[in-house]
Amino acid sequence: MANAIKTVTFGEIMLRLSPPGFERFFQSPLLQATFGGGEANVAVSLSHFGLDSYYVTRVPANAIGEAAIRALRAEGVHTEFVQRGGDRLGIYFAETGASQRASAVVYDRACSAIAGVQPGDIAWSVALAGAAWFHVTGITPALGPGVAAATMEAVDAARAAGARISLDLNYRAKLWSQSRAREVMRPLAARADVLVANEEDIQASLGLEVHGADVTSGRLDVAGYRAVAERVACELDVALVAITLRQSFSASRNGWSAVLYDAPHAEFHESQRYDVTVVDRIGGGDSFAAGLIYALAAGRPPAAALRFAVAASALKHTIPGDFNRMTVAEVDRLAEGDESGRVQR
Repeated sequence: MANAIKTVTFGEIMLRLSPPGFERFFQSPLLQATFGGGEANVAVSLSHFGLDSYYVTRVPANAIGEAAIRALRAEGVHTEFVQRGGDRLGIYFAETGASQRASAVVYDRACSAIAGVQPGDIAWSVALAGAAWFHVTGITPALGPGVAAATMEAVDAARAAGARISLDLNYRAKLWSQSRAREVMRPLAARADVLVANEEDIQASLGLEVHGADVTSGRLDVAGYRAVAERVACELDVALVAITLRQSFSASRNGWSAVLYDAPHAEFHESQRYDVTVVDRIGGGDSFAAGLIYALAAGRPPAAALRFAVAASALKHTIPGDFNRMTVAEVDRLAEGDESGRVQR
């Protein structure tokens, strides 16, 4: 069953450079090189969950671009629709925080290969043939007007192909303004079947305030999230609106849960909550989106899909790097209540 489910994601894969362990940038003259990026992280998770996962991007025709493609292939992701072009792969530097010291990210992605993508460059009808699901985030259209237009082209092609569409708002203030984000993201969101966000994304990308959210103190009012989820679903005609709830007590300890509004059935679901000791939070939201996509594509009802997604993301927080390398069985074990962390023999 699982291998018959084809999923397609579109976005930028980047080179990630990080100091060892919990060191600060250039505390020692070492940087560990891995790869990651919003939609690439989703593609990898879906591959580990057993789906037929395809990733569409553009990388330079050089050794760095080829290394990025090899990294995806190593995780079982199909790369037939990756284009070669442009001069450079985007880079980001990630410093892992601890306790009261926050993690830090510095981008070096201007004029990267994918920024040159224009409408018509990608044969979406071919890439999406037989696809059950298409996923993209708000990071991709933020990379430039051409990429934004290509993202809309991809979403429209996915609708024409009969694929379900998920959109993670993923607002990045270093890439574009809130006014520009709203101009682009609201029409994209109105074409999605499933919308994923946190409270900051909803405010920045859609212009809607979440009442009762105080992420710095760790206090969350679930009623406020229900109200905004219902409003998003109504205004943009989105069937499912998922909102992740992160309580940041410190860089090392987070509360992690989520809610999901099912508009066709007018049902609001609250997930289980995990007290997570954070190893690496980058990719946490992507692993949630991937968990939701997998469970819904596999036919699980929304409430069960939400439980699976939150468990998948909680587990990702324990893995260094962008990619979530957990299996369905491992996620289900946690979702069903086994939080012991006992050695599996």
